[in-house]
Amino acid sequence: MSNKILFGFHAVTVRLKTTPKSVVEIHVDTSRRDQRMRQFIERCTVAGSKLIDSDDARLQKMCGTHRHQGVVARVEPVALSRSIDDTLDELDVIDGNPLLLVLDGITDPHNLGACLRVADGAGAHAVIAPKDHAVGVNATVAKVSSGASDTVPYFMVTNLARTLNELKDRNIRVIGTSDTATQSLYDIDLSGPVALVLGAEGAGMRQLTTKTCDELVSLPMLGAVESLNVSVASGVCLYEALRQRRAKEGASRSLLSDGAQA
Repeated sequence: MSNKILFGFHAVTVRLKTTPKSVVEIHVDTSRRDQRMRQFIERCTVAGSKLIDSDDARLQKMCGTHRHQGVVARVEPVALSRSIDDTLDELDVIDGNPLLLVLDGITDPHNLGACLRVADGAGAHAVIAPKDHAVGVNATVAKVSSGASDTVPYFMVTNLARTLNELKDRNIRVIGTSDTATQSLYDIDLSGPVALVLGAEGAGMRQLTTKTCDELVSLPMLGAVESLNVSVASGVCLYEALRQRRAKEGASRSLLSDGAQA
């Protein structure tokens, strides 16, 4: 596999923390020697990474943007789960309570990067998107995700509706978001196995995707704005699922404790 580019402090630091041996070399801007850069270089030295002094022009050429923060790394691809089935099979052994994020029609790399970051933070087990009408993971996605593109499996599937039906065959409820839904996100149980489906801002989910969902929910919008950015909406949905799961776990522990005391 060929090397790929990561840029920005967060993305490169996460790679150094998780799989330092995959870092081939790190280029740093010689004109930047502030405290943040000094601390970063110290971390690289401790990790045994190869450091190369570069200038802004070279860094821009490597990553294709001026928003590199003076840090660009050449890294080996990290192998995540090979397929959705592999991910879910592993969960059956470890946990058995999947939390998945499905993105239908997200073409902006900044939105995808932010969604991956939210998914990582909320503990989602994978993000799924169609191969058509969607963006893949590139250097911009990796930078915006602050390294989450290396930790959250991102699967691009040929037929999204078929994949959703396969999830349902595994007893995973498929919950779609829609402005026209009559029930709110906060009206349903998200504590069990669930796949949350979000469409592009404005356009929403495609018609077939909508029909494939088990249920549709809306996010309460109390102001003048009609919709949220997809990464914000993903955060609202995933963290509500996390809140409900934590509450259910807490209730279960309380019942077990009461039973032991009895």
